[in-house]
Amino acid sequence: MKPFLTTLLLAMLSAVALAQQPRRTPEQDSLMARMQRKTTADHQQMLKQLGISALRPGPSGNPSVPNAANRDEAKVPPYTLPDPLVLKNGKKVKSAKEWVAAKRPELVEDFEREMYGRLPATIPKVSWQVVSVKDTTVGNQPIKEKTLRGVVDNSSYPSISVNIELVLATPKTASGPVPVVMEFGFIRSPFGNNAPVQPIGLGSAGEPTWKEQLISRGWGYAILVPSSIQADNGAGLTEGIIGLCNKGQFRKPDDWGALRAWAWGASRAVDYFETDKDVDTKRIAIEGLSRYGKATAVAMAFEPRFSLAFIGSSGAGGAKLLRRIFGEQAENLAGSGEYHWFCGNFLKYAGPLTPQDMPVDGHSLVALCAPRPVFISSGSPQVEGQWVDAKGMFLAGVHAGPVYKLFGKKDLGTSEFPRLGTPLIDGEIAFRQHAGGHSTGPNWSTWIAWACRYWSDCKYYE
Repeated sequence: MKPFLTTLLLAMLSAVALAQQPRRTPEQDSLMARMQRKTTADHQQMLKQLGISALRPGPSGNPSVPNAANRDEAKVPPYTLPDPLVLKNGKKVKSAKEWVAAKRPELVEDFEREMYGRLPATIPKVSWQVVSVKDTTVGNQPIKEKTLRGVVDNSSYPSISVNIELVLATPKTASGPVPVVMEFGFIRSPFGNNAPVQPIGLGSAGEPTWKEQLISRGWGYAILVPSSIQADNGAGLTEGIIGLCNKGQFRKPDDWGALRAWAWGASRAVDYFETDKDVDTKRIAIEGLSRYGKATAVAMAFEPRFSLAFIGSSGAGGAKLLRRIFGEQAENLAGSGEYHWFCGNFLKYAGPLTPQDMPVDGHSLVALCAPRPVFISSGSPQVEGQWVDAKGMFLAGVHAGPVYKLFGKKDLGTSEFPRLGTPLIDGEIAFRQHAGGHSTGPNWSTWIAWACRYWSDCKYYE
């Protein structure tokens, strides 16, 4: 096709897609304005609690503007990472037992105090209800699908209700409990109607979806809706599970943020799985993309019942090294659009402090998952872009390697960033940068093949 015809066709398709998108009503515009004002007020009160008058602005994701984020490896300044095998008293950790007893608690404390926040001393209980059970299909695969609701006890503060949304699907032909991969994702359209939306992580064109691939192997899948646990904005911090625990009041600087809340919700889903005879509770994995990739890493680090993790394009605030000046930075995370993912104390690292002052980094988060296997996924820099910093996530895996080796497990096997599409899947830390965009989709088949090393009796396509 001639270039001008290609351009014309793309423009026509874009116009059609734009026209099909639902238009916001004046009421929706007003609601968004109120949410923005509430977010700004919450952000400012946290800065006041911390005694911070202003934050450094983050770089732009637009490469054509003067304050664009660094995309040049030659311009990455040197940095020093905290050693995950050295205690705060300077003593070297020499055994897995010592690491679990002494170093792991130090890392947990650092992450809870400085980045993701602490869970409240008392969190209301969750009662799971089976809303519906039906036989249906995904692709050409017969499944049993359960729609579930986790009702959080709000008797201590009835003005806030939290109902966790979860769907569980298992092969209709299964004769016993099956492994389950749970995704942080969506069940219905975010625009409020019941039109289905494609969950994150779908396979590329012409390839079975991630759901079909899992069901075809005799595994199940689940989808957990993070927004039903905690809203993905600062305005919602006095609502959701965080607001319920705080009885509608502002957070303190070390209170949990949305990432920790979503991870808490994932743990409550595991509580339900432990009561369901269709689920093999020794083989439950967690998966998510982007902000949900961050939540996946946090959930895996803090919930030992997850067997495997599939961490998709988690970037800054997830597996990426924050000390590495490339792509998104801590200053972006601390802004009013993303600060709610973290505890208030994290804002200090975009104000009087820098990421160099942090006691932990992305490799520390990966290390907290040890010795359980984790797969770090990213897209192509040409398609996904370089905002998520694929190499920064890879290096987090590299520097978490010594902890895995302490447990007698295999690391990535190299410190050299691999060529696009190269699977590093020989160890308990795995990595692959696929040729697609901001998706885990093109890595699903690789992840499943890698997961089969740890989950036996796998089924394969004939």
